[in-house]
Amino acid sequence: MKRSRTLSFLFTAVVYALAGAAGWVVYRHIGGGVLARVFGADVAATLLLYLVSLPLDNASVYDPYWSVAPVVILPLVMLEFGAWSPGAIVLLVCVVYWGVRLTANWAYTFRGYAHQDWRYTMLREKSGVFYPPVSLFGIMLFPTLVVYLCLLPALRYVQTGGVNAVTVLGFALCLSAATLQLVADVQLHRFQARAKSRGELIRTGVWRHARHPNYLGEILMWWGVYVVMLSVLPRLWPLGLGALVNTLMFLFISIPMAEARLAQYKEGFSDYAAQTNRLLPLPLGRAR
Repeated sequence: MKRSRTLSFLFTAVVYALAGAAGWVVYRHIGGGVLARVFGADVAATLLLYLVSLPLDNASVYDPYWSVAPVVILPLVMLEFGAWSPGAIVLLVCVVYWGVRLTANWAYTFRGYAHQDWRYTMLREKSGVFYPPVSLFGIMLFPTLVVYLCLLPALRYVQTGGVNAVTVLGFALCLSAATLQLVADVQLHRFQARAKSRGELIRTGVWRHARHPNYLGEILMWWGVYVVMLSVLPRLWPLGLGALVNTLMFLFISIPMAEARLAQYKEGFSDYAAQTNRLLPLPLGRAR
């Protein structure tokens, strides 16, 4: 199964159906408010994925969860609240657009469970016997918490669904961010298909002036969701914690790890880094 891409896809679909069922059971049987029960269900689904990853010996089974969970959670919460205002529907469209695009990108790059994300393999080598808790808390539960915190403003916003000029700006930021990710990933995949060697660096399109435009899109997406919520519920400004933690995660964990690997395997990366911005796809002088 691990060597077959098709069987690995089918296995993933079954596992995620089971994770969804586990989350639903927990949601229906624990106490507390809707949002607390959603978090409990989120954790339960993540724990099931972790248990599956142990005999599978591959933590990459978690990879689609980042983009799948919000697309499942948000409409279910809207159903629970009966929240179908025009503003709530537009925000749902933004989140679904982001989630479907990101999940499609995962599916495009997924090669089956004979392969594991290089970051997980690196963590396994560095942590040794401590890898199981590292996998549980670092690879799975921490990202689940980050995504929940990022989604929390959306879960609060749909209960009101008000729209004003700032709300529209938030919607525009969400759609622009997801579109930036789409453009960046399509350009990268096309470049990789044409590249003569795996050591070549993409320096065209949105990658010409920015080293991580796809990460910029991910960061801006959740700031957009926060702006939407803040536009009608300014008293809930502390819910910006999710977008902030997500930003810090990319700035201090994801990007440094990616650049260390690029410096190791991509010829000329140090020159490229000196000539381009980390995130903003603008000429270096203008970004300053």
